[in-house]
Amino acid sequence: MNYDYKFGNNFYNYYNDYGIKSTKYKIIAPMQEQEKQPGIENIMTPLPIFDNPNYKGSNKLKDKVAIITGGDSGLGRTAAVYFVKEGAKVIIPYLNEDEDALYTKKYLESLGGECLLLRGDIRDKNFSKKIVKETLNKYGKIDILVNNAGVQFQQKNLTDITDEQFDITMKVNIYGMFYLTKEVLPYLKDGSSIINISSVTTFYGEPELIDYVTSKGAIIGFTRALARNLALKNIRVNAIAPGYFWTPLQPACWEKEKIPSLGADAAMARCAMPYELGPTFVYLASDDSSYMTGQVIHPNGGLVME
Repeated sequence: MNYDYKFGNNFYNYYNDYGIKSTKYKIIAPMQEQEKQPGIENIMTPLPIFDNPNYKGSNKLKDKVAIITGGDSGLGRTAAVYFVKEGAKVIIPYLNEDEDALYTKKYLESLGGECLLLRGDIRDKNFSKKIVKETLNKYGKIDILVNNAGVQFQQKNLTDITDEQFDITMKVNIYGMFYLTKEVLPYLKDGSSIINISSVTTFYGEPELIDYVTSKGAIIGFTRALARNLALKNIRVNAIAPGYFWTPLQPACWEKEKIPSLGADAAMARCAMPYELGPTFVYLASDDSSYMTGQVIHPNGGLVME
């Protein structure tokens, strides 16, 4: 495994050393692509930066137990890192990215945290039952659920989207979320938090991600309806609609020519690194957001302003 992370205010200048120049936006990565969804982090160039070493936790999630789907890499890995820094124990269900998952586990343990890895497919509702069973067997409770796992496929036209692709997108992005939330819900209690990952593409209608946008729009509806349903139980349900973050999903989805310009249309004219979302996860998971439910947070660099 060749992990070599760099951090600092000048990391965009470092990445521009790949020889790709732009006067309009800051380039985060050179052209590249991956063949399979949801993508592998340890082969990306450059490697995503998922932790800010300057972030110091303050026990906001002390002794909490959090399930984070797709926490082996990308935004899910960042959520796991920041939760552990705040004192939580994490359970990471993931598909088959074993190398990424093991690295994440070791990294969390190096921070003094605990991590349980569970390999399986969230399209299978029996896997959701297993996740809940294993979590309760190990920790006896569930406090936080982050529905993060997802896939996205680029297609130029609606007619290019096969029935098989549409089925995969819906079952991973929405069915999996529904199955797991339903299984977790009986064990949540006063003060628990559910965080669902939507996308900025839902709010501007990305024309080459029609099925993905549809699934992420459904997540907004699911979030708002469930939030009202659970409000009097003081179980909060919120969503995050990220803009373009440098995660495995990007090279596994887009044509390689698209990669250097990710985030170019945002007001901040750049793509983001996963660590920039870490404090947002903590905010929604902790009592800091005790009066927030049914809301969508938009960390997108000004691509869409809601």
